[in-house]
Amino acid sequence: MFAEEYELQEARSFARKSLEKTMTTGSRGPDDVTFTSFRKVIEHELDFPWLTRMEHLEYRMWIEEKDMNALWMGKASFHRLSCSYNDKLMQLAIQNYGFRQLVYKRELEELKRWSRDNNLSDMGFGREKTTYCYFATAAAIGVSLPYDSHVRLILAKSAILITVADDFFDMEGSLNELKSLADAVKRWDGKGLSGHSKTIFGALDGLVSELAEKHLQQQGRDITNDLKDIWYETFASWLTEATWSKSGRTPSMEEYLETGMISIAAHTLVLTASCFLNPSLPNYKFRPAQYDTVTKLLMLVPRLLNDIQSYQKEIADGKQNSVILYLRENPEADIEDSVAYVRELIATKEKELLEHALMDGFSDLPRPCKQLHLFCMKAFQMFFHSSNRYDSNTEMIDDVQKAFYIPLKLQTPKPLIKLMLNQLPLPLHHHSRSKNDYQSVANCFNIYGKRSLAAPRVRWPVSRNFGYKNNIVMGVPPKIRFSFF
Repeated sequence: MFAEEYELQEARSFARKSLEKTMTTGSRGPDDVTFTSFRKVIEHELDFPWLTRMEHLEYRMWIEEKDMNALWMGKASFHRLSCSYNDKLMQLAIQNYGFRQLVYKRELEELKRWSRDNNLSDMGFGREKTTYCYFATAAAIGVSLPYDSHVRLILAKSAILITVADDFFDMEGSLNELKSLADAVKRWDGKGLSGHSKTIFGALDGLVSELAEKHLQQQGRDITNDLKDIWYETFASWLTEATWSKSGRTPSMEEYLETGMISIAAHTLVLTASCFLNPSLPNYKFRPAQYDTVTKLLMLVPRLLNDIQSYQKEIADGKQNSVILYLRENPEADIEDSVAYVRELIATKEKELLEHALMDGFSDLPRPCKQLHLFCMKAFQMFFHSSNRYDSNTEMIDDVQKAFYIPLKLQTPKPLIKLMLNQLPLPLHHHSRSKNDYQSVANCFNIYGKRSLAAPRVRWPVSRNFGYKNNIVMGVPPKIRFSFF
């Protein structure tokens, strides 16, 4: 849903209220079986906005949903297939999911080795988030970019390094150490560094050299200086925030957001990885003055999401964020007003980002680059929509296990004809059926044909022995495209 689509906003609000009422009152009568089957789907739709969902886990849910017996083709489209088609497609989906798990486990082990080899997994402070970083990359991006293993690894390595360096600036280093490290990144020379500063710069230097060499081999262009510039921009923003915190200076809201949009480092992740897509990011889009609008929106939204979930901790630590600064600049407001203001700003900017990422004519970025911006925002939404899941050591465990390690939990599928007959108050004896009985059977088929928004419709003749001469209208499923490695 884009900005200024007020009719859709009203329709969404109406649909949500209707679903919530349905969940409260339940269903009675002949449709109770159908309602029970869809209860889990309705709960999922109400509890998890689309932007917070990881596609890899979404596919798992639909495969494991034992009572659906429907092939899900889109947000508002259900198609009933014959049992033979449904079983074949289900087996294909099961094999695809299992194969992805194997690939993701292999890549995660490679990342853990890289983190250990660069001494990033045992710094003695801050957060060790190797698994979380890769989970967000694989679950949000791996499904849509199935062939781009190197892009997933680039994103995850960059996210690991950002987490460690941000924690060093935020909680560990003295101001002199932080200035020395930022200056070393500016000069791109680690001489004189020691301890954690030396470790961080060494890992950064190795990553930039690896990516620059890979890009030169693949696309014949040296991006070393571009990578160094974007990383220095990020380190400089961390130094600015650390200076505010250690000196007790309070920035204005405008000044804070100008720096905070950089320090969240979403653009550092997505622009670096976009260089390895096909087609890749244009060279001039790496320069701050030339950042695309969709990039600037991606820099803002995750910063605000993080602020909403961290303001209580930062008040206790004497630090600043947008929620705190709005409260300071608007003395008549209370903390609930401040949080509501930031949430409203997030909602507005999310819609703008969706429009720029999904629609043509707003940007000259290649489509894969715009898609990567959207996937990155979904990862931040997953982490910060309802709580700070990224900082939690427990909230993500179940999702990580399901994504990488736990095999699918499968139930014997319910035959289609049994589901339909269970909804009919008809005697099962052949000789007791009348013309009206078979009209009811036809209506059962029409339920699924008429409610489909995407399927073309054809007429299927019914045997004359049934005594019913009309045709049954059924939906024919469109072609289905699966994505494999």
